[in-house]
Amino acid sequence: MTARQARSPLAHARMAPRDVARAGAAGLRTRPGRVLLSALGIAIGIAAMVAVVGISSSSREQLNRQLAALGTNLLTVSPGRTIGGRDATLPAEAEAMISRIGPVTATSATGRVPGVRVYRSDRIPKVETNGLAVRAARLSLPRTVGASSRGGAWLNGATSRYPAAVLGADAAGRLGVGRASPRAEILVGGERFTVIGVLDPVALAPELDTAVLVGWEIAVDLFRFDGRATTVYTRSRDSQVEAVHAVLAATANPRAPGDVSVSRPSDALAARRAADATLNGLLLGLGAVALLVGGVGVANTMVISVLERRAEIGLRRSLGASRGQIRSQFLAESLLLSALGGVGGVLLGVAVTAGYAAYQAWPAVVPAWATAGGLGATVLIGALAGLYPALRAARLSPTEALAAS
Repeated sequence: MTARQARSPLAHARMAPRDVARAGAAGLRTRPGRVLLSALGIAIGIAAMVAVVGISSSSREQLNRQLAALGTNLLTVSPGRTIGGRDATLPAEAEAMISRIGPVTATSATGRVPGVRVYRSDRIPKVETNGLAVRAARLSLPRTVGASSRGGAWLNGATSRYPAAVLGADAAGRLGVGRASPRAEILVGGERFTVIGVLDPVALAPELDTAVLVGWEIAVDLFRFDGRATTVYTRSRDSQVEAVHAVLAATANPRAPGDVSVSRPSDALAARRAADATLNGLLLGLGAVALLVGGVGVANTMVISVLERRAEIGLRRSLGASRGQIRSQFLAESLLLSALGGVGGVLLGVAVTAGYAAYQAWPAVVPAWATAGGLGATVLIGALAGLYPALRAARLSPTEALAAS
């Protein structure tokens, strides 16, 4: 009988995945202290990566919200001048056409009511107009431009049909109206209007600060307002602001797009994108360093494990275990060790992110790619780090392993 024929049938048996996992787990259980420290090292590295990604993402989300409040995606459309130098007008359907642009998420408009003066009372000399403008306003205006009320309320479906007005911050000061109340009345075009609200300064639309805002319907009924918008405010998806800007003029007035004036995208949008790109590069670099450190820790642990367990390897080989089975066992140990550290690190990183974000009053954001990538990367690093020790263990002959022990 040849040596090949005398070899134990165990050498030809293939271990089931469950058996491989059990063998790997058994190797970890025999050295709990070292496994705990090794897993802790991996967990700290992964937790650092997840926490850095999470805290940076939370900070970026807070920054994005602040920049969004500055109007990074707000564009305004207004009449320009004709070729002959005269003031142009927007078509009556301009607002509706603009709202049909796919990336546009919100639209609103105001229409200047010409020839209408505003006074605190009928005893004010006619020449003291205070430079105030009367504007018909859509009900969606505050939501679109980010306006808030200092006092009172905004126009609604009922008050927009009656003589009710909302004053801009500067307009209220010039008219001497401290707050909205049923007794606060002003003269608009000779008609008495009740002041139902006063706005805070509107940073995104400063023209509203000196405006007296009335309902669209009442402006048409009382002042012969033609119903044409003179300023259309649009909000669009951040990624599509430039594309929307390029088509706004032609959409608002297809016959004469040159007669339309469109505001340019905010500089804050470019700053936001630059910040995003910088943070993304920083996060990738920190993540790579953390994973590298974790991989070195796994490789170091597994190499030492192979050196210390030569007797075990020699005994198993003597009993008929094949090189492939030895290799699978040590590779399984490496993967389990990495997965243990990865799961612990992800949980620790999420907890740190949530705690720090709550302390800073930020929205807690941990990207899914950070958690999934952290787990996936630890498994991959564990496989790569355990490959050399597994191959080294498999190459040991029974006699060599037993003699070295």
